[in-house]
Amino acid sequence: MKRVTGIGGIFFKANDPSKLHEWYEKHLGLKREPGNYTMLRWREADDPEKIGKTVWTLFKKDSKYFDPSQSSFMINYRVENLDALLDLLREEGVEIDPKRENTEYGRFAWIMDPEGNRIELWEPPTAA
Repeated sequence: MKRVTGIGGIFFKANDPSKLHEWYEKHLGLKREPGNYTMLRWREADDPEKIGKTVWTLFKKDSKYFDPSQSSFMINYRVENLDALLDLLREEGVEIDPKRENTEYGRFAWIMDPEGNRIELWEPPTAA
């Protein structure tokens, strides 16, 4: 079973997300879309007709979304089978947040690494 198949998103905290996003847009070309995020599009290596997406987003410095992590960043990893991976990680003793989200964008779960960094796992919808 594949565990991680790619990076679904890169999220980090900023003192002034809007102003910092303007800097990234001006200097690095990360164009902001409605909803205050940037979408990086790419092609699947084994199916070039299929377009993949990686989200790049800034959060307010006081955001609780990364809690209980004290880190200012969080990476979202794409996975193929969220339930099977969580079962495997549980057997391996990985700390797993009981919270789950099922949305039109896919299914989400969270784990913690040994240094207290929160990691988001994302199973895209089958059409993604």
